[in-house]
Amino acid sequence: MPVLGWLAGRTVVELIADYDHWVAFAMLAIVGGRMLWESFRPERSQGKEVDITRGLLLITLSIATSIDALAVGLSFAFLNVDIALASPTIGAIAFVVTITGFRLGKRTSKLIGKRAEAIGGIILLAIGLRILLSHILQ
Repeated sequence: MPVLGWLAGRTVVELIADYDHWVAFAMLAIVGGRMLWESFRPERSQGKEVDITRGLLLITLSIATSIDALAVGLSFAFLNVDIALASPTIGAIAFVVTITGFRLGKRTSKLIGKRAEAIGGIILLAIGLRILLSHILQ
């Protein structure tokens, strides 16, 4: 998905070169803002454990993750990132982090909980802001 997003971005990069930093910022702000928002929302199913590794929830999360990866690839096109290096790096890191996350998640979920999602959202917002400011202050 990052490669598809990058390809789509490369086709329109000339058209939006004057405001590409705003597009990258907006996409990261949307994803990061949504993560931050979700971290403060109350749980929908109080006391009921949900298995995210089965059924419709797994498909929904897979689609959402793919859309996020597509948006990242689109951002990479605007920032002239080498997709041949970035895509396998994303895949390898995502694999390692996913396995590690599943193993540590059960142990730390009561301690960290929704704070991890909030931290991730803040990091994405900060990256988007850095991109925006680096282009504005040039």
